[in-house]
Amino acid sequence: MTRDEPDSQALGLRSPSVPHRLLPRLAFTGPDRTGGFSGRRYRRMRETRWGYLYVAPALLILFAFTFAPTLFVVYISFFNWNLLDPPLSRAVGLSNFSQLLGSADFLHSLFVTAYFAVATVALGTAIGLFIALALNRKAFVRSATRLAVFSPYVTPLVATSIIWVWIFNPQFGLANAALHAVGLPELQWLESTTWALPAVVIFTLWHNLGFTVIIFLAGLTTISQELSDAARVDGADAWQEFLWVTLPQLTPTVLFVVIISTVGALQAFTQFYNMTGGGPLNATTTTSYLLYEQAFVFYRAGPAAALAVILFVITAVLTLVQLRLGRNRDASA
Repeated sequence: MTRDEPDSQALGLRSPSVPHRLLPRLAFTGPDRTGGFSGRRYRRMRETRWGYLYVAPALLILFAFTFAPTLFVVYISFFNWNLLDPPLSRAVGLSNFSQLLGSADFLHSLFVTAYFAVATVALGTAIGLFIALALNRKAFVRSATRLAVFSPYVTPLVATSIIWVWIFNPQFGLANAALHAVGLPELQWLESTTWALPAVVIFTLWHNLGFTVIIFLAGLTTISQELSDAARVDGADAWQEFLWVTLPQLTPTVLFVVIISTVGALQAFTQFYNMTGGGPLNATTTTSYLLYEQAFVFYRAGPAAALAVILFVITAVLTLVQLRLGRNRDASA
């Protein structure tokens, strides 16, 4: 064999176990000068091109309706934007952000948003986990009630919020009828600056509870039954079993529920628009509702865009913090 001839043994050309009909294919897929396999590389490149071609429509839609509008909002946040005649818009730099940060309305909306988010996330997670644990112990109860619990979540938010406006009606609503039946004083609910926000929290908990319960039921299916049985054999009661066996294994599920619920609470708008309109006396004006007022009531697109950017940053930071805390907990465990 000369120096210029390839090593046929390395290519498998003279191996008695290789059929002669495969020799051309093996010669084609042999190692090239770079040490790779040219045939495999060619197939991967071809599959990659087809893969990009298949996802291109989805990527175009995502760019057109998500990324491009987001970039445009960031752009106009630095302008005193004229919605009716955009060429008349003028750059103002960070003026929109500085005005918002010094605005009493914005700071009040942050407080209302924080109140709403903490209440709905904490209570929603706790109540959803409790109901999921109760349903998980009785198979026939779980099958019979899962649809009933999940139904409010799949019902349109607009329709259910209008129904709850009638439930909270101070004259003939079911909420005051229930309070009167147990001897408690009737409330003004949505017409009261004290009870309007708790009323919206109650409605949101009812509407989103089905999603939380279903997620926790799915998480409970991953719990190791052997660990639970071992804990009961060692004398652990129901609370100890939940605290030391069930809850640590549910940590990823709890983290997912908390993150999704937090993002949803920060972006909540429909129930405030339909049930209170931000009132009474701005008692339920969240950051999202203030954004709507700035953009579509007062036609101040620049401050509204700046408010959207601030809300996005707050949401992203809280999400990253929650993810970091979850990872640190997993690492310490």
